[in-house]
Amino acid sequence: MQSTAPFLRIGTRGSPLALAQAHTVRGRLAAAHGVVEETIEIVVIRTSGDRIQDRPLSEVGGKGLFTKEIEEALLDRRIDLAVHSSKDMPTVLPDGLALSAFLPREDVRDAFLSVRYASFDALPEGAVLGTSSLRRKAMALRLRPDLEVVEFRGNVETRLKKLADGVADGTLLAMAGLNRLGLTAHVREPLDTGRFLPAAGQGAVVIETRADDARSLGLVGAIDDAETTLCLLAERAFLGRLDGSCRTPIGGLALRDGERLTFRGTVLSPDGRASCETVQDGPISEPTALGLAAAEALLAAGAATLMPG
Repeated sequence: MQSTAPFLRIGTRGSPLALAQAHTVRGRLAAAHGVVEETIEIVVIRTSGDRIQDRPLSEVGGKGLFTKEIEEALLDRRIDLAVHSSKDMPTVLPDGLALSAFLPREDVRDAFLSVRYASFDALPEGAVLGTSSLRRKAMALRLRPDLEVVEFRGNVETRLKKLADGVADGTLLAMAGLNRLGLTAHVREPLDTGRFLPAAGQGAVVIETRADDARSLGLVGAIDDAETTLCLLAERAFLGRLDGSCRTPIGGLALRDGERLTFRGTVLSPDGRASCETVQDGPISEPTALGLAAAEALLAAGAATLMPG
């Protein structure tokens, strides 16, 4: 019996969260195009970021560690599209690849989790906070310079186990991932974006394709969320102008209000003691210009002095 080629092949990391996101994309594509979900193949690809667990990402290559091997599979035509968390995406893509669709954005907030303490503010003086994010570390220390911050790598489940084992008194994770995994019972407190500005792209799932693959571009275009795309264009332009990487604590969030976009951005020193912040707004027709304007405002305010050389 002759085998049938899959309708599409989706590349993804193998963590529970990455697989949940890939299955969501598969379900939306199947519904949009009237095909059986099982005809869309999910291809698990182990990335450098998954293999390297003993060092901070900022020391070994940054965001691209979670996308490199998947993008190679895309360029080699072993897969037709890749599903990523938007905040994991470098600002510069390999030649020949494009970000082609975004799913509707989830909750953008960070969440505080703890076995013993009901809120971030309830942490006692000198408490240990676990996080692998320089942004979360800097924002936490800005509010609570008394805290001890320790490295906290691993997928969501691994970090929850470390918390249960007492490696830290609390940790910060993305609400979006906890929602997608059905793990919100662990959340003690969603953190207001006014105090903890999220990473650019946080809460959004992005689909990457080959730029010249007209078929895949057309198929994923059917599930693109226009509002999320507008906001992410602004946030990625902002990050790109600041050369945002895992080495600099940067937060950025665009929100739509009718025919306008509002953008809030911040750059912090790694210890949280200094920061530059801006709020900008502009028409929804020019999201990239808005992100760039926000970045320029921060640079003009001295943000470059807070970044590593």
